[in-house]
Amino acid sequence: MMYVKIHKSKEREILVICDEDILGKTFEENELQLKVSESFYKGEKKSEKEVIDLISNYDNINLAGKKTIRLAIDNNLIDESSVINISGVPHVQMYAI
Repeated sequence: MMYVKIHKSKEREILVICDEDILGKTFEENELQLKVSESFYKGEKKSEKEVIDLISNYDNINLAGKKTIRLAIDNNLIDESSVINISGVPHVQMYAI
């Protein structure tokens, strides 16, 4: 299972998803930091199928964790070249302008 949350503002919605096992943790590598805070990432737990359906319908996404990123790559929802790794934790942000 993965945590899924949708942040809404006047202009856009951002879909955020993270692996269950990294929630609440912070990862640092050189000048990079990935803070998987509960306030930003913790929403509802969703299955892989639900996550695939959601990512397919959003232009603005923030994904973190090995399972989440692998699922998105394997289903051709993101390109592997868009992924960065911070202390071994994959992360991607994609936003439509």
